[in-house]
Amino acid sequence: MSTASLIARRLLEAGAVKLQPSEPFTWASGLRSPIYCDNRVLLSYPTVRTEVVAGLVELAGQFPGIEGIAGVATAGIPHGALLADRLGLPFVYIRSKAKEHGQQNQIEGRIEPGQRYLVVEDLISTGGSALQAIAALRAAGGEAIGALAIFSYEFPAAVRAFEQADVPLATLSNYSSLLAEAAREGQIAKAEAEALTEWASDPRAWSDAFSAARQA
Repeated sequence: MSTASLIARRLLEAGAVKLQPSEPFTWASGLRSPIYCDNRVLLSYPTVRTEVVAGLVELAGQFPGIEGIAGVATAGIPHGALLADRLGLPFVYIRSKAKEHGQQNQIEGRIEPGQRYLVVEDLISTGGSALQAIAALRAAGGEAIGALAIFSYEFPAAVRAFEQADVPLATLSNYSSLLAEAAREGQIAKAEAEALTEWASDPRAWSDAFSAARQA
Protein backbone atom coordinates (compact mmCIF):
# COMPACT_ATOMS: atom_id res chain seq x y z
CA MET A 1 0.00 0.00 0.00
CA SER A 2 1.30 3.46 -0.89
CA THR A 3 1.85 6.11 1.78
CA ALA A 4 -0.96 8.20 0.28
CA SER A 5 -3.42 5.29 0.56
CA LEU A 6 -2.23 4.36 4.07
CA ILE A 7 -2.62 7.88 5.44
CA ALA A 8 -6.01 8.20 3.71
CA ARG A 9 -7.10 5.01 5.46
CA ARG A 10 -5.85 6.30 8.81
CA LEU A 11 -7.72 9.59 8.32
CA LEU A 12 -10.93 7.67 7.75
CA GLU A 13 -10.34 5.20 10.60
CA ALA A 14 -9.63 7.97 13.10
CA GLY A 15 -12.61 10.02 12.01
CA ALA A 16 -10.31 12.88 11.06
CA VAL A 17 -12.14 13.01 7.73
CA LYS A 18 -15.91 12.90 7.45
CA LEU A 19 -17.72 12.53 4.12
CA GLN A 20 -21.34 13.76 3.98
CA PRO A 21 -22.44 14.53 0.40
CA SER A 22 -26.12 14.61 1.36
CA GLU A 23 -25.60 16.74 4.49
CA PRO A 24 -22.58 18.90 3.69
CA PHE A 25 -20.61 20.96 6.17
CA THR A 26 -20.36 24.74 6.06
CA TRP A 27 -16.80 26.04 5.90
CA ALA A 28 -15.71 29.34 7.45
CA SER A 29 -15.85 30.86 3.96
CA GLY A 30 -19.56 30.00 3.76
CA LEU A 31 -19.04 27.29 1.15
CA ARG A 32 -20.99 24.07 1.58
CA SER A 33 -18.64 21.08 1.46
CA PRO A 34 -19.26 17.32 1.46
CA ILE A 35 -15.97 16.76 3.30
CA TYR A 36 -14.53 17.95 6.59
CA CYS A 37 -10.92 17.26 7.56
CA ASP A 38 -9.39 17.79 11.02
CA ASN A 39 -5.90 16.29 11.18
CA ARG A 40 -5.48 17.33 14.82
CA VAL A 41 -7.51 14.24 15.68
CA LEU A 42 -4.53 12.11 14.62
CA LEU A 43 -2.51 13.38 17.58
CA SER A 44 -4.70 11.30 19.89
CA TYR A 45 -3.59 8.05 18.25
CA PRO A 46 0.09 7.28 19.02
CA THR A 47 0.49 4.64 16.31
CA VAL A 48 -1.01 6.88 13.62
CA ARG A 49 0.97 9.84 14.91
CA THR A 50 4.15 7.81 14.49
CA GLU A 51 3.16 6.84 10.94
CA VAL A 52 2.50 10.48 10.07
CA VAL A 53 5.84 11.64 11.43
CA ALA A 54 7.64 8.82 9.60
CA GLY A 55 5.94 9.92 6.41
CA LEU A 56 6.93 13.54 6.96
CA VAL A 57 10.53 12.47 7.57
CA GLU A 58 10.47 10.63 4.25
CA LEU A 59 9.03 13.65 2.43
CA ALA A 60 11.60 15.93 4.06
CA GLY A 61 14.27 13.84 2.36
CA GLN A 62 13.23 15.47 -0.92
CA PHE A 63 14.61 18.78 0.34
CA PRO A 64 18.37 18.72 0.93
CA GLY A 65 20.01 21.25 3.19
CA ILE A 66 17.14 21.80 5.64
CA GLU A 67 18.30 23.93 8.57
CA GLY A 68 15.02 24.36 10.43
CA ILE A 69 11.31 23.48 10.55
CA ALA A 70 8.56 26.10 10.67
CA GLY A 71 5.05 25.07 11.76
CA VAL A 72 2.00 27.02 10.61
CA ALA A 73 -0.20 27.96 13.57
CA THR A 74 -2.05 26.31 14.91
CA ALA A 75 -2.63 22.89 13.37
CA GLY A 76 0.83 22.70 11.80
CA ILE A 77 2.60 23.28 15.11
CA PRO A 78 2.46 19.78 16.67
CA HIS A 79 3.31 17.90 13.49
CA GLY A 80 6.09 20.35 12.69
CA ALA A 81 7.53 20.09 16.18
CA LEU A 82 7.48 16.28 16.02
CA LEU A 83 9.26 16.39 12.66
CA ALA A 84 11.88 18.85 13.94
CA ASP A 85 12.51 16.58 16.93
CA ARG A 86 12.98 13.53 14.70
CA LEU A 87 15.39 15.43 12.44
CA GLY A 88 17.22 17.15 15.29
CA LEU A 89 16.53 20.59 13.81
CA PRO A 90 15.51 23.99 15.24
CA PHE A 91 11.78 24.71 15.29
CA VAL A 92 9.74 27.90 15.02
CA TYR A 93 6.06 28.50 14.51
CA ILE A 94 4.32 31.24 12.60
CA ARG A 95 1.01 32.92 13.46
CA SER A 96 -1.37 34.36 10.88
CA LYS A 97 -0.59 37.79 12.33
CA ALA A 98 1.54 39.33 15.05
CA LYS A 99 0.31 39.27 18.65
CA GLU A 100 -1.19 42.52 19.90
CA HIS A 101 0.58 42.30 23.25
CA GLY A 102 3.97 41.40 24.73
CA GLN A 103 6.72 41.47 22.10
CA GLN A 104 4.08 41.40 19.33
CA ASN A 105 5.74 38.42 17.68
CA GLN A 106 4.33 36.76 14.61
CA ILE A 107 7.10 34.16 14.60
CA GLU A 108 7.90 32.33 17.83
CA GLY A 109 11.45 31.01 18.01
CA ARG A 110 14.75 32.25 16.67
CA ILE A 111 15.45 32.68 12.96
CA GLU A 112 18.92 33.31 11.61
CA PRO A 113 19.14 35.30 8.35
CA GLY A 114 19.40 32.98 5.36
CA GLN A 115 18.45 29.86 7.35
CA ARG A 116 16.73 27.25 5.15
CA TYR A 117 13.30 26.19 6.48
CA LEU A 118 10.79 23.53 5.61
CA VAL A 119 7.28 24.82 6.34
CA VAL A 120 4.79 22.33 7.81
CA GLU A 121 1.00 22.67 7.55
CA ASP A 122 -1.61 20.05 8.37
CA LEU A 123 -4.02 20.66 5.48
CA ILE A 124 -3.86 22.40 2.10
CA SER A 125 -7.08 23.77 0.66
CA THR A 126 -6.35 27.10 -1.04
CA GLY A 127 -2.87 27.16 0.50
CA GLY A 128 -3.49 30.64 1.87
CA SER A 129 -2.38 30.09 5.48
CA ALA A 130 0.81 28.27 4.51
CA LEU A 131 1.75 30.89 1.91
CA GLN A 132 1.02 33.67 4.39
CA ALA A 133 3.40 31.97 6.84
CA ILE A 134 6.02 31.63 4.10
CA ALA A 135 5.76 35.35 3.37
CA ALA A 136 6.30 36.13 7.08
CA LEU A 137 9.25 33.75 7.21
CA ARG A 138 10.87 35.45 4.22
CA ALA A 139 10.21 38.89 5.68
CA ALA A 140 12.08 37.79 8.82
CA GLY A 141 15.10 36.77 6.75
CA GLY A 142 14.47 33.03 6.52
CA GLU A 143 14.38 30.99 3.33
CA ALA A 144 11.47 28.66 2.55
CA ILE A 145 12.84 25.74 0.56
CA GLY A 146 9.62 23.73 0.58
CA ALA A 147 6.32 22.99 2.27
CA LEU A 148 4.88 19.76 3.67
CA ALA A 149 1.33 18.85 4.66
CA ILE A 150 -0.55 15.76 5.73
CA PHE A 151 -3.44 16.20 3.29
CA SER A 152 -4.35 18.24 0.21
CA TYR A 153 -7.68 18.79 -1.50
CA GLU A 154 -5.69 19.06 -4.75
CA PHE A 155 -7.37 22.28 -5.83
CA PRO A 156 -5.64 23.58 -9.00
CA ALA A 157 -5.64 27.11 -7.56
CA ALA A 158 -3.50 25.94 -4.63
CA VAL A 159 -1.06 24.19 -6.96
CA ARG A 160 -0.68 27.40 -8.98
CA ALA A 161 -0.28 29.51 -5.83
CA PHE A 162 2.66 27.44 -4.57
CA GLU A 163 4.23 27.47 -8.02
CA GLN A 164 3.92 31.26 -8.17
CA ALA A 165 5.50 31.54 -4.72
CA ASP A 166 8.35 29.29 -5.94
CA VAL A 167 7.82 26.86 -3.05
CA PRO A 168 7.67 23.11 -3.82
CA LEU A 169 4.81 21.37 -1.99
CA ALA A 170 4.69 17.71 -0.93
CA THR A 171 1.83 16.03 0.93
CA LEU A 172 1.40 12.63 2.57
CA SER A 173 -2.06 12.06 1.10
CA ASN A 174 -4.65 13.78 -1.03
CA TYR A 175 -8.29 13.95 -2.02
CA SER A 176 -8.13 11.43 -4.87
CA SER A 177 -6.41 8.85 -2.65
CA LEU A 178 -9.00 9.44 0.05
CA LEU A 179 -11.92 8.87 -2.30
CA ALA A 180 -10.33 5.71 -3.66
CA GLU A 181 -9.79 4.36 -0.15
CA ALA A 182 -13.29 5.30 1.00
CA ALA A 183 -14.79 3.52 -2.02
CA ARG A 184 -12.57 0.47 -1.49
CA GLU A 185 -13.67 0.25 2.15
CA GLY A 186 -17.35 0.62 1.21
CA GLN A 187 -17.73 3.92 3.08
CA ILE A 188 -19.26 5.73 0.11
CA ALA A 189 -21.67 4.55 -2.58
CA LYS A 190 -21.18 5.18 -6.29
CA ALA A 191 -23.55 8.17 -6.31
CA GLU A 192 -21.74 9.69 -3.33
CA ALA A 193 -18.37 9.18 -5.02
CA GLU A 194 -19.69 11.01 -8.08
CA ALA A 195 -20.92 13.92 -5.93
CA LEU A 196 -17.57 14.12 -4.15
CA THR A 197 -15.70 14.13 -7.47
CA GLU A 198 -18.00 16.83 -8.85
CA TRP A 199 -17.41 18.99 -5.77
CA ALA A 200 -13.63 18.82 -6.19
CA SER A 201 -13.84 20.05 -9.78
CA ASP A 202 -15.65 23.26 -8.75
CA PRO A 203 -16.41 23.67 -5.01
CA ARG A 204 -18.15 27.04 -5.47
CA ALA A 205 -20.51 25.80 -8.19
CA TRP A 206 -21.29 22.63 -6.20
CA SER A 207 -22.02 24.66 -3.06
CA ASP A 208 -24.26 27.09 -4.92
CA ALA A 209 -26.15 24.26 -6.63
CA PHE A 210 -26.70 22.44 -3.33
CA SER A 211 -27.98 25.59 -1.62
CA ALA A 212 -30.29 26.36 -4.54
CA ALA A 213 -31.70 22.82 -4.49
CA ARG A 214 -32.38 23.07 -0.76
CA GLN A 215 -34.25 26.36 -1.22
CA ALA A 216 -36.34 25.10 -4.14
